Amino acid sequence: MRAPLFAGDRDPSRVHWMELFFDLIFVALVGQLAHGLHAHPSFAALGIFVALFASVWWSWVNLTFTVNVSPDLTRRGLSAVMLTAMLAVGALAVAAPEAVGDRAWLFAAGNAGLRLLLLGMWVRVAWGNGVASRVRILAYNGATALLWLVSIALPHPIDYAVWAFAVVLEIVLMTSTARLWSGSAFSRLNVEHLAERFGLLVIIVLGESVLSIVTATSEAWTVAAGVTAVLGLVVTAGLAWSFFLYGVEAMEVGLERLLAAGDVRGIRDTVGFLPFLLVAGVTAISGALASAIAHPGDTLAPASAASLGGGIALFYLTNAFIARRFGDPWRAVLRWAVPAVVLPVLLVFAGLGLPGGVCVGCAAAVVVLVVAAAEAGARRRARAALA
Repeated sequence: MRAPLFAGDRDPSRVHWMELFFDLIFVALVGQLAHGLHAHPSFAALGIFVALFASVWWSWVNLTFTVNVSPDLTRRGLSAVMLTAMLAVGALAVAAPEAVGDRAWLFAAGNAGLRLLLLGMWVRVAWGNGVASRVRILAYNGATALLWLVSIALPHPIDYAVWAFAVVLEIVLMTSTARLWSGSAFSRLNVEHLAERFGLLVIIVLGESVLSIVTATSEAWTVAAGVTAVLGLVVTAGLAWSFFLYGVEAMEVGLERLLAAGDVRGIRDTVGFLPFLLVAGVTAISGALASAIAHPGDTLAPASAASLGGGIALFYLTNAFIARRFGDPWRAVLRWAVPAVVLPVLLVFAGLGLPGGVCVGCAAAVVVLVVAAAEAGARRRARAALA
């Protein structure tokens, strides 16, 4: 039989350019969701951001995983999928500033569109070869898409409760039926693609933080704002150093280890659940930095202080949990995780009484200290290996 014209024209172990193009609109959505953290920082705004981001993050993870286990998806097929997903995510981005207000219907419609796209992909991938049952496929994305669509006609806050139920239903279905489909799906899993995909997403999210710093500095345009901005860049660069010099390689090795062991829950946690906390933490930090740059001499709002210190702590705490799930011993993890988490938590309380610029300086000092300790440890291990 003649092979399809475009079969095998994509390297499934590498992230395709169209996936990166899609991530641009996804990060724009994250920025829109975090708008309240920049303009009017409060614990209510922080809670709304986390809740809304949970739904779109879960869609991103599902889309990434579906593409990953579809090695026969051609470049043109992948491009069509990503462009269709961009329309849905674009709707979410437009709706985000008023997602719990007048544009709730658009936010629900965007989420429904993403799930209908995933339903079509899973029908293509699994309907005929038994990777997942028809009932599970229809329930996981079909029923949840219907819930999002039905919520459009419901009043507030009933529609928000339906949104929460839809996301919880997906998580419950995914965890409770994992053993029924994981064997066939994991045989297609590509660790290199997953590690690169998440690494590139973190790059773009950190880039959004840099953009927030530049924009806030341009609007404030004072010496104090400039100094605070430089310190904010040190914080962002330190997080990038920690993740890209240690995290990405560890993720690829760790996923290979979990895949070889058949650890379904480990892969689920390190791909689906834990990175959500990491990306949410980085986004919260960007909002706090923007607030500090705008008013470097004023005390940070309590929510901004919590976002700055808590975001850094969450970033390193998430990396510690991921390292443990990958099999790193407690002693090795705690050696760097304890100071990397405790010091930023202390910064939350210090931030309640210190000017914003000083808080950012303290945050920069904490991140530099963590990076310096990690580098010193890496050099010791290298010398020991050579000896």
